[in-house]
Amino acid sequence: MVIGTLSLALHLHGVHSLKEKRRVVKRILLRVRNTFNVSAAEVADLDAHERSRLAFVSTGNDARKLNSRMDKILNFIEEMHLAEIVAHNIDVFHEPDVGEGF
Repeated sequence: MVIGTLSLALHLHGVHSLKEKRRVVKRILLRVRNTFNVSAAEVADLDAHERSRLAFVSTGNDARKLNSRMDKILNFIEEMHLAEIVAHNIDVFHEPDVGEGF
């Protein structure tokens, strides 16, 4: 099994309240979940009005496909023009083979 992760640091321009921030973040998370069938959550900067950190996770059996999916998610979020991506990180992990018994 292979696990792919994407973490993002976002700057939300023109957001002046947590209510506005939640609306923008929720829209990003829902659209990415529905389009790419990945797990998604806001993972940090929960009380900051203009900043957010999001994480996306997917599993599969091909590291190249997972890396490509994470790149597509990154591009998808950029094309939404709801927030500026100020930093991102993509990681792909390989689970060690546990043998036959499972």
